Amino acid sequence: MLELLNTYSEQKIPFLFIIDFDKAKPIVIPLNKVNKDEIWYDFNGFSNFEYTERKKPGNFSFEKYPLAYQAYKKKFDEIQQYLLRGDSYLVNLTCATKIDTSLSFEEIFVHSKAPYKLLVKNKFVVFSPEPFVKIKNGIISSFPMKGTINASVPDAEKVILENEKELAEHSTMVDLIRNDLSMVAKEVTLKKFRYISRIKTFNSELLQVSSEISGIVKPELMEQLGDLFSALLPAGSISGAPKRKTVEIIKKVEGYERGYYTGVFGYFDGTNVESAVMIRFIEKINDELYFKSGGGITIYSDAQAEYEELIDKIYVPVNRDN
Repeated sequence: MLELLNTYSEQKIPFLFIIDFDKAKPIVIPLNKVNKDEIWYDFNGFSNFEYTERKKPGNFSFEKYPLAYQAYKKKFDEIQQYLLRGDSYLVNLTCATKIDTSLSFEEIFVHSKAPYKLLVKNKFVVFSPEPFVKIKNGIISSFPMKGTINASVPDAEKVILENEKELAEHSTMVDLIRNDLSMVAKEVTLKKFRYISRIKTFNSELLQVSSEISGIVKPELMEQLGDLFSALLPAGSISGAPKRKTVEIIKKVEGYERGYYTGVFGYFDGTNVESAVMIRFIEKINDELYFKSGGGITIYSDAQAEYEELIDKIYVPVNRDN
């Protein structure tokens, strides 16, 4: 199916794409054929959904039932063994957490405050804060997001920016993304290093750390977008480094299928591309809801802190009074 990205980009046909973590079940649809009864998308206002007046969610419920700490630590310790052996420098460890909420997928999509949103009816909903790559006027840019802290922590911004473990983790990710972009672009440069974004949840605020890297797309790849995305995926921020070996470790340790979680979704408008990483992801599995979340692990990571970060990321960015 990734060949369809090549076909449509070569013919300048605008399309939507949804690519799973394993690149095994990509969905590629011309924009004029996206069925609004099945898929809603919104990329910073580029959307097939009209936000007409809808009933506000009011005082909704949202409960999470995370994996027990000891079960998480067993996975964490296994990751540490791979890191200590030098098989990887950074592994993104994720888990599926059962949740209950009175919100429907449609309500989460409509009312979530997030730049990148996707709803595949009765399957999953995404409200992602993280862009993957943007291509505009032949310039490709990526914005790796690595590092999260609850804004309620005293001096939270200073704490996360001065934390040596967080700096090492983010620097590793920036190097990985810079190398990835160099496969598809020339003159790749780091434009901005470690800037802070604020993300509001229904009961707190998170700070996330990102960087910006850009380059000039190799001209032939503008008509071969399937090849471009195949080279870049999976996203470095949700896998690790070195990528191929780290993905092998992830599959051994996590013990569940990520599916479309941590894949990417985006659109081609005939000239430019915008895409996002599918994080902040709720999926329906056998009539139960699961929120998939995680974080990067290095040899300097603390298991308790990583466990708490995983839980902090289980939220919906919906105001109860909106």
